[in-house]
Amino acid sequence: MTEAGMEVFMRGIPKAELHLHIEGTLEPEMVFALARKHGVKLKFPSVEALRAAYDFHNLQSFLDIYYEGANVLRDEDDFHAMTAAYIARVHDQGVVHVEIFFDPQTHTERGIAFETALNGIRRGLDEARAKLGMTSRLIMCFLRHMSAESAMQTLQQALPHKDAIHAVGLDSSEMGHPPSKFSAVFRRAREEGFLTVAHAGEEGPPEYIYEALDDLAVSRIDHGVRSEEDAVLCKRLAHENMPLTVCPLSNVKLAVFKRMEDHNLKRLLDMGLCVTVNSDDPAYFGGYLLENFIAVQRALKLTRSDIRKLASNSIEASFMPPEKKQYWLKQIDGFAVAV
Repeated sequence: MTEAGMEVFMRGIPKAELHLHIEGTLEPEMVFALARKHGVKLKFPSVEALRAAYDFHNLQSFLDIYYEGANVLRDEDDFHAMTAAYIARVHDQGVVHVEIFFDPQTHTERGIAFETALNGIRRGLDEARAKLGMTSRLIMCFLRHMSAESAMQTLQQALPHKDAIHAVGLDSSEMGHPPSKFSAVFRRAREEGFLTVAHAGEEGPPEYIYEALDDLAVSRIDHGVRSEEDAVLCKRLAHENMPLTVCPLSNVKLAVFKRMEDHNLKRLLDMGLCVTVNSDDPAYFGGYLLENFIAVQRALKLTRSDIRKLASNSIEASFMPPEKKQYWLKQIDGFAVAV
């Protein structure tokens, strides 16, 4: 298959995105537009200067700019505009279902009401379902560099909104903030009926993945690429069919791997792990879901069969109801035969 033909195949095949920080979709143009709207002074003089600053050497160097960008989000319409822009992009990339992270503490710490962020994002997702047929789940993440007490307060704020929030997660600075720090919060979340996911094994060691599995009882591991360092862990992940929401462009941009050719996605896939491809924070890392598929396919010489498996994994690993999963898996099979 030609390169162009493979790109058509990757764009068209139905797929879900399961690891996407909605605040990480804020393109520099929208950052400046919202800054003007609210009279927020930015450190950077232009869109081009801000984009040029997206030269990160680790997770923390990214987070420093990420949190500054999020500061322009002030009212419900801002959160709606950000969500709608993301939906429009990925709908054209064959995405049929999205499971979106949002970080309420990033906003409540600035005096923005919990409901302001939630309602704006939810409005964008509701429109995607009504107008495009794109389904979604919303995952509320706790910032791991903040205290477990702050996370518990955030969970309390979420309890009246169980109809909108499907799961809780754990993100932000990984090193020095093991999943076990949040055991009590996640236990309470599970008692309240939330599913759980957690970032682990991006910069943190395999031990963090064990903690996410055993202390937080997660349904998915977000990232998880460092699981390869522990053969016993890899066997467990494969045996339990525990999904890994891998973000290739992010991993290279944040120096988890030096180059895409060094990425272990193909090796993990060949070990039988339920690997999925995602974009993480696409405005900052150089690409949305399709661009991640293209980059990893070309660097690792992935086959049509690999792409089909990754797309199917994304549906299987999602929080869609079983009948919707079966529908989309059949659509993937049909597409693979037809194209």
